[in-house]
Amino acid sequence: MHRTGTATLPLHYGRAPRWLFERMSLLAREIVIALVSEFTPEEVLKRLSDPYWFQALGCILGFDWHSSGLTTTVTGALKEGIRGLEGEIGLFIAGGKGTTSRKTPEQIHLIGERYSIEADRLIYASRMSAKVDNSAVQDGYQLYHHTIFFTRNGRWAVVQQGMSASTRTARRYHWIGEGLESFVIEPHRAVCCDEKGMTLNMVASESEGARNISTAIARERPEKVIREIKSTINMALAKRHGIDLSDINPERLYTIFLKTYEHQPQDFESLLGISGVGPKTIRALSLVSELIYGEPPSYRDPARFSFAHGGKDGTPYPVDRATYDRTIEVMRRAINSARLGNRERMDAIRRLSRYEDRVPWCGRGM
Repeated sequence: MHRTGTATLPLHYGRAPRWLFERMSLLAREIVIALVSEFTPEEVLKRLSDPYWFQALGCILGFDWHSSGLTTTVTGALKEGIRGLEGEIGLFIAGGKGTTSRKTPEQIHLIGERYSIEADRLIYASRMSAKVDNSAVQDGYQLYHHTIFFTRNGRWAVVQQGMSASTRTARRYHWIGEGLESFVIEPHRAVCCDEKGMTLNMVASESEGARNISTAIARERPEKVIREIKSTINMALAKRHGIDLSDINPERLYTIFLKTYEHQPQDFESLLGISGVGPKTIRALSLVSELIYGEPPSYRDPARFSFAHGGKDGTPYPVDRATYDRTIEVMRRAINSARLGNRERMDAIRRLSRYEDRVPWCGRGM
């Protein structure tokens, strides 16, 4: 399940029509129930953190296969589909698009209170994964969607997406808590996008020196840091840096550096976790780290799909509503039969899955 790859995600606006979203939610519900029944809720997390599996799920549900809206609509259909079943299946979803994403900590807290789940670690994972992709990895994509999936035992996965208005493309970020040793050292399971570019990547393994120096600088008195930043602005920088110095105003950074000085962060993760520390602060620290102390950060971009029912935009063909409804009914009957002890239908679906594994798939090797 550790497959990574590249998915083309042009930025599309609009939303799924109600008739389609209702079917997507119903089918997503049956798929999740089947996965939990056959495996565990943790298996759902693993699959959602696989960008290929997630993209294939979007195709099965009938959304635009190459649209940025696949991410937001699929996660929305999953959230709506399992509504009311969370306690029974042991899988919970918080977050969403735009303003809903900012309510993620509150949603996690409410779920934790209701189902006796430790919320603090999940809130921290949600917050740090967003912080990393918005501030520590500066690839030109502004996050606008964030969803966290988690289980009773605190296992979690995150799917979030950023957009670039200038290139009209979207980038999807996948995270999984299992096996994650650090939020700030090569933490991504996968990063999907249709192109790679110049990126300030402070979570790359080769950025260790820059992380250490940046943390040390953040513990210095702000007056000293501001003086050093002003000296870098007068230097001629190589074009490869890809950092807009006009975007860094030393005077405005004084308040932030005063806050970091007061917190005295002991490592880069704690620095990144300080409220108010965002992209401009990290850029400024990385500049000082490289130009004054000789510790350059990495500029390596971390970025590395079969239809069942057609696609919303008619590609490769319009959604076949009758077939879609039959699929939902087949899944529902198979699950209900399995619950009553008759596993014939679920075993047939499993055999189809094993057959598919032997057939070359268009997404493999990308």
